[in-house]
Amino acid sequence: MSRYRSLLAFSWAMAALAVVAAAGLLVDDRVLVGAPIWLKPFKFAVSFAVYGLTLAWMLSRLATPSRTARWAAHTVVVAGLAEMAIITGQTIRGRRSHFNTETPLDRGLFATMGVTIAVLWVATLVIAVLLFRPRPGDRAATWAIRLGLLIALAGLLLGGLMVTPTPDQEAAGALRTALGAHSVGVPDGGPAMPLTGWNTTGGDLRIPHFVGMHALQALPLFLYGIEALAGRFIRLRDERVRLRLVLVAAGGAAALLALLTWQALRGQALIHPDGATLGALAALAAATAAGTYGALRRPAPAVGNRTGHGTSAPPAATSGEIPRSPDAAQESPA
Repeated sequence: MSRYRSLLAFSWAMAALAVVAAAGLLVDDRVLVGAPIWLKPFKFAVSFAVYGLTLAWMLSRLATPSRTARWAAHTVVVAGLAEMAIITGQTIRGRRSHFNTETPLDRGLFATMGVTIAVLWVATLVIAVLLFRPRPGDRAATWAIRLGLLIALAGLLLGGLMVTPTPDQEAAGALRTALGAHSVGVPDGGPAMPLTGWNTTGGDLRIPHFVGMHALQALPLFLYGIEALAGRFIRLRDERVRLRLVLVAAGGAAALLALLTWQALRGQALIHPDGATLGALAALAAATAAGTYGALRRPAPAVGNRTGHGTSAPPAATSGEIPRSPDAAQESPA
């Protein structure tokens, strides 16, 4: 990770900003669009801190550092700093950073944020392409990273749904003061969930946006959990089993992202699902359970073992350690 110091420095800076924003939540009682005014800088700072650390860790797994990887990392840092500078500056001014087109300055800042997010998305895509290059090692770890990146890219793209005019804005001719919203079917700023601020009376596009983005961390952490349990459950020591479980988890995450997007676009609150949403969720849970059962089935023996030819596999470790080749050890995200 030390090869990508710009991402590490960025994460530390965002962690410091999160502390400042947390202090702002305590001492500044201003409210903007129904939420404490420092809540948005706090959430974005925490998210960016984790994002930078995750990308630095993923890039450190490349077999050889490349100029392209370093430039992609620098680009993420510059785009993230610009985004946070606008969010924090608008907070200090007591103005909305997102969807605000009330004044020429507000419009310019909002447009700039759109550019920074597009640049950040492209830089993340470049990192994903680099990590799709073939390399030896543990396939489960490799695919946990790759699929996490792809789902995160989809989650980032969903943010574009928020910047389209709402029916109320078009009907009221309010596009001169606001363009887009987090909520669907209800105005922004209504009753919300604690901490997240997600709407509890209508759809909220921030939910699939959040879930998609954080698949970047969720899939590698899922694999870490599997490997932590491998000392107790022999079946999990098999690389093929771990890979199958990662694929099932990635498929479940992608399907959940689609389900949450569908729910939000129908103007339905996360905590008030209707029958169709519950039915889809039940089908997703059943499919994931079936996939997990299939993934845990005992793998077929190697061809050499079935025919009596070839070298037999080494015995499983008895000390709780996961047997791996040197290359596979380098691939583990643990």
